[in-house]
Amino acid sequence: MHMRDDAATRLAKIQAHTLRDAPTMIERVWPSTQISIEAEQERDAKQSQTLTPLGAYWKGRKPLVLVRACVLGALLPATNNPERDLATFEALMAFDENGMGHRAEGIAAADLSTIALQGSASAEELSAAFVNRLTPNSNLIDEWSDAIEKRRVGWRRDLNPEERRAIIGKWVSTLPYKQRVELAARSEHLDDDAFDHIWNDVNEHLGTTARSIPELVNQLGVMRFGEKPHVVDTFSGGGSIPFEAARTGCRSTGTDLNPIACMLSWGAGHIIGASNTDEAEWKRSQEHAAREISARMQALGFEHDADGNQTKAFLYCLETRCPQTGWMVPMLPTLVISKAQGVVARLVPEPEHQRYAIEIDSGVGPDRLKAAALGTVQGDNLVHSVGGETYRTSLKSLRGLERGTDGSKFSKLRLWSKTDVAPRPDDVFQERLYAILWMRRGTVSNARPQTFFASVKPEDVRREDEVRALVETNIVEWQAAGLIPDMAIEAGAKTSEPIRTRGWTHWHHLFTPRQLHFFALCREVDSSPIGAIALARVLDRSSKLNRWSNNNGSTGQPTNVFSNQALNTMLNYGSYASRDYLRLMEMSSAGTTLQAAPTILNQPASALAIQHHLGITDPPYADAVNYHEITEFFIAWLRKQPPNPFDQWVWDSRRPLAIKGEGEEFRREMVAAYSALAKNMPNNGLQIVMFTHQSGAVWADMAQIFWGAGLQVQAAWYIATETSTELRKGGHVQGTVILVLRKRNDGESGYEDEIAQEVRGEVARQIDTLVGLNQQLKGAGRVENLFEDADLQMAGYAAALRVLTGYTRIDGRDMTAEAGRPRKKGEQGFVERIIDYAVQVANEHMVPTGLTPRLWQSLSGTERFYLKMVDLEAAGLSKLDNYQNFARAFRVPDYGVLMADLRPNTARIKGASDFKRRTGFEIPNFGEGLVRAVLYGIWELSAEIDPDVVTQQLHEMVDGYYRRREDLIEIAEYIASQRGREDQKEGRYAALLANILRNEKL
Repeated sequence: MHMRDDAATRLAKIQAHTLRDAPTMIERVWPSTQISIEAEQERDAKQSQTLTPLGAYWKGRKPLVLVRACVLGALLPATNNPERDLATFEALMAFDENGMGHRAEGIAAADLSTIALQGSASAEELSAAFVNRLTPNSNLIDEWSDAIEKRRVGWRRDLNPEERRAIIGKWVSTLPYKQRVELAARSEHLDDDAFDHIWNDVNEHLGTTARSIPELVNQLGVMRFGEKPHVVDTFSGGGSIPFEAARTGCRSTGTDLNPIACMLSWGAGHIIGASNTDEAEWKRSQEHAAREISARMQALGFEHDADGNQTKAFLYCLETRCPQTGWMVPMLPTLVISKAQGVVARLVPEPEHQRYAIEIDSGVGPDRLKAAALGTVQGDNLVHSVGGETYRTSLKSLRGLERGTDGSKFSKLRLWSKTDVAPRPDDVFQERLYAILWMRRGTVSNARPQTFFASVKPEDVRREDEVRALVETNIVEWQAAGLIPDMAIEAGAKTSEPIRTRGWTHWHHLFTPRQLHFFALCREVDSSPIGAIALARVLDRSSKLNRWSNNNGSTGQPTNVFSNQALNTMLNYGSYASRDYLRLMEMSSAGTTLQAAPTILNQPASALAIQHHLGITDPPYADAVNYHEITEFFIAWLRKQPPNPFDQWVWDSRRPLAIKGEGEEFRREMVAAYSALAKNMPNNGLQIVMFTHQSGAVWADMAQIFWGAGLQVQAAWYIATETSTELRKGGHVQGTVILVLRKRNDGESGYEDEIAQEVRGEVARQIDTLVGLNQQLKGAGRVENLFEDADLQMAGYAAALRVLTGYTRIDGRDMTAEAGRPRKKGEQGFVERIIDYAVQVANEHMVPTGLTPRLWQSLSGTERFYLKMVDLEAAGLSKLDNYQNFARAFRVPDYGVLMADLRPNTARIKGASDFKRRTGFEIPNFGEGLVRAVLYGIWELSAEIDPDVVTQQLHEMVDGYYRRREDLIEIAEYIASQRGREDQKEGRYAALLANILRNEKL
């Protein structure tokens, strides 16, 4: 209570509305490169991300560090001292030296001393921090170097924690930012104490009196809006934005059309952000439910054998009759069950029954594992041998179309009925239990019980039949009570596959009888909202769509259903037994109590009627994930008898209302959504929009949408992350663009040619401002640029959109009405032309260091792209999204032909040694140009061709050689300076070529 009184006293000293009209940091200066690196670190944490425990099946969550950066950037004022503004922002985000001291405090003395030595630390500085265990009391740098190299260095014991953190922060901050973050914990894991030192400087700069970040957010809200800031997200999805806004200290509201998104967003506030008291209460409830479920399962005897062993997991496969032999064949892509334990399945022919027994062998060697890798399903064929002869049958023909006597076509697959829980005897695909993972009696309660795989015995088959009979007897009653689904699968882009490939027509068909029984019991025993979220989390690990992964963990395990955001049917699949399901259902908070959980509403974005100050949204632009379809997998289980407050929501995916895709309907729905946000925002409020940057058409669409919604773009920033998941196969990387918008005042009228010149001036001004700030900050001691070329490129887009969306009429056309006009596919209007023009202006200003503007302007777009990528690689910025974005900007038709490596995290442009003597000349706008000629010369010299011969060849290759000779020298020297750092051989020969050309006798 005393602390609250102190906060209230400090708040009383704050004068309202003093920042009402002040520009915000996110509109002027925002360290997006650092934020990108932090966001990448958070994504790399995968299952350790703060909100992932609620459900890994929702893949579209934005990093929490990005949300926090948006909130603070939208509240902090941009003053006439940008260096101080940035220092304040970095201190609040723990990006600064002190923050790194706290975040990297676990670094070993041997590692930090290595960094310090690389940072030119003196022997005196090393002695002040470390103990030289090789040469004690040494004051000689050579002796310290020797000890550090041999890792014979420790921390001085007389250092207190604060002194040690100061030393860590000092030397870690000499590294490039990405390397700093690799050594550090995520900033969200810091306690409030880590920020104690910053408040005097922060408060002096801002005119505040805060002692914590939530308190500062409240005070800035009062200074800007007259009250605590209210953040709204109308596409709340997995709940990142409402949760982090609340954790930062804002009032927070999330809305979403999808009830599963609402459930996850609610869980973020009430589970992840729960107080210790609330967590203890629902943990007691969960433990009580788990004990009851476990007791009832044990009483039924479905998971224990006669020796008292208990099941841990079941392995199933499909089985089908080979049309050529009449044999029933298990459909197993591999016979390997566990690589780590050397467990394989062995098929034993039973000719008298025309089927195979399946025996399980454990502890086999590498040769058996290698042989067992090939199963009965090879590629798209069912393969098995009878009597020494091998038979192949295509899988497609097994389930394919047949022609009736009247000529009509019909599928061989029977469509399952609403009460089916298993195949009927005459179905094409049967389901077979083929192995069981057991836990030995007496070890079940251990964290790591003793386990073993075993073949399926007759008593196991009997237990399977008993479970199936129990479910078949009760299914109608259980469906009516909402304990298991009765919902039909509606055909769609993702939901048609189970129907087409298995004949499954209802959602419960995707689960085994064991799973249906267990989850019906869970629904009966635990009807709480925590139980519903836990159930959904475990459903993602519990269906016939869970492939058994034989190389995960020591035994293998089932994969997630939504590992790739689709409903892929499996030939073999795994299922946990009740013990592991109950453990997966255990929920925990993140140890961060929210002052107030977000308000969550289930409604379309266009229905918003809540007054707010900041809108932060991640709309479904060209969304790769059909959440409106695949979440029906969970909705089917939860739609009947949902607990309070979930019973206030519509438990339907409402596919027709979901905003999806692109095109006219998408634009109209987006205009309605952002019109509602703008209508409910004060004149000094902000909208921050996150979207995927895929093509120039995106920008034109966004311009039309914001025109229609009455908003004007103020800034754009690019957040890059590297991923290589199933969702983005083939090296496709998606970064996130952050657009900052305000309400548009009375708009102006103008003409395209006038606006083009205004755009040119605005782009140049914006880029020159950021470049100038880079130079200022480097002069103040920064070791790297704050703004990279991707930021400058975004500045070009933002400048164009800022100018464009400030007009209400262009060439006599009402732009608000124009936003809703239907467009032909591929149509390029003046908006696209202006944006393309802005990008070209931006590119003209991004001349790499070492090249003259005159030469830069004379090169083709493809040549500029190549040289720009050489520059970025030398700066350590070889991310695939940089190559993709600049290829679009420089209009390179196929940048892949210039790439030596297209993998996301190892992308690299080709060098002279990749092109060699003959390739690359066929590339349009590159092969006949100066850059390819220089690369040819470098390769020839590296192949020890006589310099006079190389010079003569360049004479023949380059039209107007003598006029372009200085350009060739400039390009060669540029490659020498850039490649010399990464590829000493290429850099050396590039320098040699430049000298040969310069000293050529004319």
